[in-house]
Amino acid sequence: MFANLEAEQARHGHTNEFVANKLKMSRRTFEIKKQKGTFKLPEIKKLMEMYGKDFFYLFEERPQPA
Repeated sequence: MFANLEAEQARHGHTNEFVANKLKMSRRTFEIKKQKGTFKLPEIKKLMEMYGKDFFYLFEERPQPA
C-alpha cells in the first residue's frame, strides 16, 4: 500500500470511488492496483496531477507492519 497516496486522498477528501471514477475504472480495480502497485503510466500521471505531487512521494513504499 502507498501510504502517501492514501494520505493525499484523505487530505483532499477523496474516496476510492471518487479516484477510481477519475481514472475511469471500478473502485475494486483501483483498490487492487493500489494494493499490488500495478498502476499504468497514464494512471500514475493522472494521480500525480490530481495531487500535485511527484512519483517518488506518492508511490513511496513503506514496509507493512507484521
